[in-house]
This record gives sequence, C-alpha cells and structure tokens, in this order.
Amino acid sequence: MATSGTKAFKLDVSDLIEEAYERCGLEMRSGYDARTARRSLNILMSDWSNRGINLWTIDQTTTTLTISTNTETLSASVVDITDMVLQRDNIDYTMERLSRSEYHALPKKATEGRPTQYYVDRQATPILYLYPTPENSTDKIIYYATTRVEDTNTLLNDVDIPSRFIAPLVSGLSYHLSVKKAPERTQALKAIYEEEMQRAEFEDREKVSLRLVPARSR
Repeated sequence: MATSGTKAFKLDVSDLIEEAYERCGLEMRSGYDARTARRSLNILMSDWSNRGINLWTIDQTTTTLTISTNTETLSASVVDITDMVLQRDNIDYTMERLSRSEYHALPKKATEGRPTQYYVDRQATPILYLYPTPENSTDKIIYYATTRVEDTNTLLNDVDIPSRFIAPLVSGLSYHLSVKKAPERTQALKAIYEEEMQRAEFEDREKVSLRLVPARSR
C-alpha cells in the first residue's frame, strides 16, 4: 500500500485531552472534565519554562534605545534573555550580563556612554537595565529571549509545540490528570512522562561543535 505522503500529524487540544484521559483509564464526559484538563495543560506548559531553554520559544527582538534612559520594560511573555548585542552603525557589540548584586554595586548608574552590560530583573513583567546609560537615540539592542508557550484557550486550539514534544506533552498531561482522577496510576504515568521528556529535551538542543581553548599563563 502507498504511504500517506503527508508529514503534518498534530493534535488539537481536544484530541490531546482525550488521549491523556484514556491513559488514565478514563473518558472525557463533561464540560468540567475538559475545563480541568485544559487548566492542567496550561500549568504543565508553564512548568516547562523551569526545565531549561525550549528552542522553539526563543524569539528575537530589536529595540531602539532612548538617550538618557537606562531601563526597558519587557513583554510579560518574556521568561529570560539568553544573549544580547548592541548595534551601532551596523556593527554588533557583545554585551555582558550582570547579576542583581553586580548591577546594584555600580556606583554611577546614570553615567552615559555605549551600553556594554545589562541586568534582567525577572519580575512578573521583566525590566531590563542597561549600563552605561544610552548616550543617543540611534543605538539598538538585539536580543534573544525565551518566551512563554502560548495558552490553550479552547478545545479547538492547536498546541504551541513542535512535533518532537507531542509525546511528552500527552504523557505529562496524563500524569497531571492522574493526580486528580486516577492516583493509582500516578507513579507509572510520572515515570513515562519523565522518560519521554528527557528524550525530547536531549534532542531539543543546538548541535554545534564543542571548542575547548586552554588558558595560557605567563
């Protein structure tokens, strides 16, 4: 028999929830069953932000700076910034990230110049601090940020994940649902979830050559 010729398999929220309930030995029978599963699904995906960098959630942002203004309020969807450069006259300059204590210890934060360092205050709505304070309104900062996975608002939504994470998402939701509805299956479903999540996380990485440069001392 001929193959399908397609490579577009995906699950909408309804299918995903049905599969997760079946793994718990249950069926989705009511509106409340769907609502509580959707809530668990959003909680699960918010937890994925704590497991490390999810490559598909990295977005690039370019912002033009304002003279004498050293703070930028970031989108509430930003989880963290992974790297940043400052662009001046089409030349990119690497910027160094500071910790809270390092930024706090800077004696003259209002000193103006070309920003070379930054600190991310990771509040519910993150705030970016630059040092030195921008000396013009033409420089740009370009940064990559990990962002939140999109919410699942209805049963007809597709889920904001790549295909390689379908399996751990289904097993993770079934584990979360079992805590509430099938506790006798919780340990087994948790083990399956952690195993599938580990495989997906191992695959979801940048595959570049490792370079080790020895330090030279005089």
